[in-house]
Amino acid sequence: MLQTLPVTAPLRSLLFQLTDAELHIQPAGSCSKTLTTRFYSLLIFTGGSGQLILRDQTITLSTDTCYLLSPGTSYSTDNQETTLYYYLITFTAINNAEFPEYYSEELLPGRQELIVHPFTRVIRHAEELLMSKKNADDVQFFKRQLKFQELLLLLFEHNYPSEQVPSPADSVEKTIQYMQDHYTESITVKQLAELAGVTLWQYTPIFQKLTGKRPLDYLTELRINHSKRFLLESSEPLREIARLVGFSDEYYFSRRFRQKTGITPGQYAHQQGRKLTVKDWTGHEVDIPERPKRIVYHGETLGDLLALGIKPIGGDEVFAWNRVYKHRLKKLSNVGFPLDPKLTASLNPDLIIIANSDDKAYRAVVDIAPTLTFDSFASLEHRMRTLGSWLGKQHEAEAWLDSFAAKNAAMWQQLYMNTLRPGETASALIYDHGNHLYAMGMSGLSTALYAPNGLQPTDEIKAILEGELGFAEVDPARLPSYAGDHIFMLIPERQDSRVAMEKLLDSSLWKNIPAVRKGQAYLLDGSKWNYGDALTREKLLTLLPKLLGGG
Repeated sequence: MLQTLPVTAPLRSLLFQLTDAELHIQPAGSCSKTLTTRFYSLLIFTGGSGQLILRDQTITLSTDTCYLLSPGTSYSTDNQETTLYYYLITFTAINNAEFPEYYSEELLPGRQELIVHPFTRVIRHAEELLMSKKNADDVQFFKRQLKFQELLLLLFEHNYPSEQVPSPADSVEKTIQYMQDHYTESITVKQLAELAGVTLWQYTPIFQKLTGKRPLDYLTELRINHSKRFLLESSEPLREIARLVGFSDEYYFSRRFRQKTGITPGQYAHQQGRKLTVKDWTGHEVDIPERPKRIVYHGETLGDLLALGIKPIGGDEVFAWNRVYKHRLKKLSNVGFPLDPKLTASLNPDLIIIANSDDKAYRAVVDIAPTLTFDSFASLEHRMRTLGSWLGKQHEAEAWLDSFAAKNAAMWQQLYMNTLRPGETASALIYDHGNHLYAMGMSGLSTALYAPNGLQPTDEIKAILEGELGFAEVDPARLPSYAGDHIFMLIPERQDSRVAMEKLLDSSLWKNIPAVRKGQAYLLDGSKWNYGDALTREKLLTLLPKLLGGG
């Protein structure tokens, strides 16, 4: 039987084999059960935020991070703000130095977080492993193992300690390595010469002979090269990027960057950043960042982004107020309603998404950042897939939709087994703009009621749906023809509309509707529940059974 070795083995003696690759979705506001790894486990976080809880520490998680856990490690994940997405890739190691033996010691002693730039390479490898999972052919299985080895090579190249001794073993050359390791710090030629143990007048000629550059020119070039990575991969403002690479201020950084490259940092980021060309709702073809970091989203379906593990930096607070997810948007900057271009520009976004087909609204912000129009009244499936394709979250979108569809089907199946009868109808009603009564069609709460396997619309509401209308005004005198076997009356925000609703609820017209007499009329807060975004739909999976008697 293979035994676990108690000693650390050199990398060259180990053989690795992929065990499995999975994409996990952890809904916001949840904590996973504590798991103990059987194999080496790579946790690759691609969306959302939260905490990775190990036995002796708690690690704050963010997008584009990777952790390597050895066999026998206990861990759990906790996320209160947004849906958490991560790939779990497990593998075994065998020490083949003398006799094949299972190996379970730390591969990178004392190190759990793995650093790779650009991180998109890690994500692509993980996606390829997941997509090729179903191939049962031996050759395809072998090909998948090779892809896994490529991922390991990428991780080890960036994280495995090198045992090579610098050559030539010269004191000045050691200071070159020092500069590479400490380029973010204040460094002078005098300091470097003292570190090398040579006189100041000797140091610079030796350095130039080794590198072809004077010491401070080499340091500047080193800092600028590192800044290029931040400009392409980070959403940090320019002053923070300057600080991160060792420049005293953003103006000196910009001047030196332009001297070395011929263009400004902003121009470099625009020219070199990986782009996708996508078509938006109203037909614009737009070049957008491959993985945008600073998104302004102006629309009523903010919960769609949160379900994909994405937190926008800006939006309209009206769309976030009193929502089921409002506590997860504490740092959302308000950009007004209608969208205020000045407030939007102040956030320095790299992508703007507006749920508005008005060309005037589009032109007001298109010069600030790449801008896309978005149909927030489209179906949940269409919206999630559209956002997934735009934001590099295709797998997360499909995984969320699969999970939601299964939970939605299970909920309605349970309701029809316990309390509902096939063919029962429902209607969602709300007063707005004073005493105007509306029936919801293709938007709001009704999207959950008329979901597959759910309740049916009445004939009158069916006409609204066939007309592809989000809602339609109802003559209160004709209310009985709109009323279904179950009525969901949504409490409006406006005081005058609330007065009109209360007048209706006190009328004989309302009290004589069959659903009302049977106790099958439900009052719900319209500002909280009359939405069809992903997170509200998810919360309704818990609320509807309670209302309809299946909970």
